[in-house]
Amino acid sequence: MTNGALSVRFWGVRGSVPVSGDEYRRFGGNTACIEVRCGARAILFDAGSGIRPAGAALHGEGMRDFDVLLTHCHLDHVVGLPFFFPLYCSTSHATIWSGHLAGRMTTREIVAGILQPPWFPIDPEGCRAALDYRDFKAGDVLHPRDGITVRTGKLNHPDGCIGYRLEFDGRSVAFISDTEHHPGELDGNVLELIRDADLVIYDSAYTDAEMEDHKGFGHSSWQQGVRLCKSAGAKRLALFHHDPARTDTAMEEIETAAKREFADAFAARDGMSVEL
Repeated sequence: MTNGALSVRFWGVRGSVPVSGDEYRRFGGNTACIEVRCGARAILFDAGSGIRPAGAALHGEGMRDFDVLLTHCHLDHVVGLPFFFPLYCSTSHATIWSGHLAGRMTTREIVAGILQPPWFPIDPEGCRAALDYRDFKAGDVLHPRDGITVRTGKLNHPDGCIGYRLEFDGRSVAFISDTEHHPGELDGNVLELIRDADLVIYDSAYTDAEMEDHKGFGHSSWQQGVRLCKSAGAKRLALFHHDPARTDTAMEEIETAAKREFADAFAARDGMSVEL
């Protein structure tokens, strides 16, 4: 890629638990992992099961320096971390970031809790890669690499969650996963992160009609994503964190309905790439 190129690749778009089977082939079954390529740099958001193929592909390209920014550490967003191949390569360097448990648990402690027997046979000391850990709090502005700015905000999710806005070369991508909206309200933190964004990746686990039965689950609807993007002047909307019971046919129906409300909306699929 050229130095100013910005693209997004979806390695995992499913929520809650990975799924497989004929009815999920077109949209995929891996849980959350997004790669944002900024020129020659790749920033990874979340470490769900999608980070396994992401790591293999990036390592195969010869990339050896990684930043992984976690929204939170519920299992569907970190279950792939032990299977991120670069962790076991002595020529790799990985920096892992978190802020949702600021003051309660450090990023180092989070990773140690994931990589430990008897849940996994290798602990962080067994990783051959050089590992760094970065802690922050919601609202901080991060600078993971030269020319890349990442703004952060608090989301509404059990145990806390971070929303991100990455800015590079005059363009922006917002990643808003795992947040529950209040009916009739637009979250100010989310609006700030998505304002005029070139792409918004939004938690669309449910429909408005399903929200009543899922109060307290910490997720939102595709309709709320549309309302937010219209209000904030965002250019494109990627529906994300698909309910694990949502089949390809059901996802296509939701995508069609979303496009009627917001022409540049689409439902993210595993392996999809978007140039910005």
